[in-house]
Amino acid sequence: SHIAAGSGCPAAIADSQPVDMPNPVATFDTTMGEIKCEIYLDKMPITASNFIDLANTGFYNGLHFHRVIPDFMDQFGCPHSKDPKSSRAGTGGPPDGTYKNLVTGATEKRSGGGNIKDEFAAKISNEPGTLSMANTGSPNSGGSQFFMNTVHNDFLDWFSPGESKHPVFGKVVDQASFDVMVAISKTPTRDDCPVTPVTMKSVTVA
Repeated sequence: SHIAAGSGCPAAIADSQPVDMPNPVATFDTTMGEIKCEIYLDKMPITASNFIDLANTGFYNGLHFHRVIPDFMDQFGCPHSKDPKSSRAGTGGPPDGTYKNLVTGATEKRSGGGNIKDEFAAKISNEPGTLSMANTGSPNSGGSQFFMNTVHNDFLDWFSPGESKHPVFGKVVDQASFDVMVAISKTPTRDDCPVTPVTMKSVTVA
């Protein structure tokens, strides 16, 4: 992990910098192309810090997109999806533990199956090209899984009147990245799982 944690002085300096620093950019290197997304660390620090910690520890590397639906979204991030044909893909999360809130410096918890707190903070809609937290529908049930919206799924907004509450924590930075998201969503599937596995070779954050 190249995010300074517990290195004393540099961390202290970083914590006191103004919040208008540029947000980090995540690069998703998939077998169908590269996707670059701004991660909204400034507006969604709990969710973004969780994602960055998982990316930096290599949690996502080698996993597969386990559920893709054209004109809807691409879902990713379940540890069981290391086996692209696993019937358990979509049910897993990260190990319980802690991670550092990169904005406040506070220690955040993953518990009850790697779940984090719902962060109903910034009212960012599930627009095309956004990254949004997956959950079971129960409160505080998000962990490592997220989805990439390929259309405007405003009925998934946490601030919408509907049942579904999915907070957005990032968005594509260019059209080429969005085109890869759409291409993944249109790959042939069986029961929404890609017939030809789509692998996440790596996720890096800079």
